[in-house]
Amino acid sequence: MSTATSSPDHAVVRQLTRRSQSNFYYSFLFLPRPQRAAIMAVYAFCRSVDDAVDAAPDPATARAQLDRWRRELAACFGEGEPDNPITRDLADQVRRMRLTRDPLEEVIRGVEMDLTQRAYETFEDLAVYCRRVASAVGLSCIEIFGSRGEESRRYATTLGLAFQCTNILRDLRADCRRGYCYLPAEEMRRFGYTGEEAASGRGGPGFKALMEFQCRRAQGLFAQADAEFPRAERRRLYAAEIMGAIYRRICKRIARSPEAVLERRVSLSRPHRLALAAGLFARARLAP
Repeated sequence: MSTATSSPDHAVVRQLTRRSQSNFYYSFLFLPRPQRAAIMAVYAFCRSVDDAVDAAPDPATARAQLDRWRRELAACFGEGEPDNPITRDLADQVRRMRLTRDPLEEVIRGVEMDLTQRAYETFEDLAVYCRRVASAVGLSCIEIFGSRGEESRRYATTLGLAFQCTNILRDLRADCRRGYCYLPAEEMRRFGYTGEEAASGRGGPGFKALMEFQCRRAQGLFAQADAEFPRAERRRLYAAEIMGAIYRRICKRIARSPEAVLERRVSLSRPHRLALAAGLFARARLAP
């Protein structure tokens, strides 16, 4: 019998994950092999669900693809048999790690919002989307890490909000060019800036003031997550700390030079991400 990390299905998942080289990838490099395999399965599923909308030629096709992934997820929890290598591997990890269904369902619900909503009036409206597409992923991750208490769940939820707010700033121009403007509309009006200006790469005083406001919010969420971090769980949650450190650095870079998001995708170099990951892993190993 194939093990969790040697099956043909997991090979597909591993290839997809390694090819992405996302910030998420660096957060689980130092995990024990069983946890790393489970995180890869969750990542591959969430990435595939997201691609079902982003790569679809029209909303009808996207909705059909999401319905298919919803059926595949149901099969991971005993409602039939999954027929995709990604969900076959996920089903194996669900059994091994006792993953719960709702966070993964929330990811589908969040991605599905992109089919009907291209803008959000208030941050409270936007936060619903952020919790579904980002915080829910974090809730699955902490289950894999073996940290399921309420403090850990609160921390994962806040950290997910901080991640997604940073993503929104980083991808502002690209998203607006696709017709999605995730920054709250009431805040854009307050600072006199538009999605059309972002799509065309125009900055100016309104853009700078808007970005300063948004960066302060994201940095406040990172600070809140730090305050909520359950110190007793450091040995379990170091991968989440790694991800938090990477995204916090990206947010700081955007805050220092907001115009950069109109020119390129702000990121950290591979050596920088590896150094952050190694340092936080070492600190976690020394934790009492």
